[in-house]
Amino acid sequence: MQIKIINKSNHELPNYETIASAGMDLRANISEPITLKSLERTIVKTGLFIELPIGYEAQVRPRSGLAAKKGITVLNSPGTVDADYRGEIGVILVNLSNEDFIIENGERIAQLIIAKHERAEWFEVTELSETSRGEGGFGSTGVK
Repeated sequence: MQIKIINKSNHELPNYETIASAGMDLRANISEPITLKSLERTIVKTGLFIELPIGYEAQVRPRSGLAAKKGITVLNSPGTVDADYRGEIGVILVNLSNEDFIIENGERIAQLIIAKHERAEWFEVTELSETSRGEGGFGSTGVK
């Protein structure tokens, strides 16, 4: 599928690193490094603007390496870029480690996944069908 994109950064367009990759890396587009202290959050701009077809969203997700090695993750994961949004893609990063993390210009900070979605139409009723699970949630099926 083809998606219109404006790149106001000085970095290459996001691309798939392997033939089977689901996500494309997003890079920080910043004029100077950002120091993200422990438990701080910030919005990091990418310099990218996209036009998605209706019925699709772009999901902004953490990079597993940053999360596992540095404790850096996307706070509202997954963040959603709607098809009618035309602003710059920003990434809300949070530092869950005990150490400062420095974000450099061009650093790969998150990944972007293009996903098809459905629009729901509510059908209001007075009761729902019975299931064996019923109202059980939040760990009701156990941990093992």
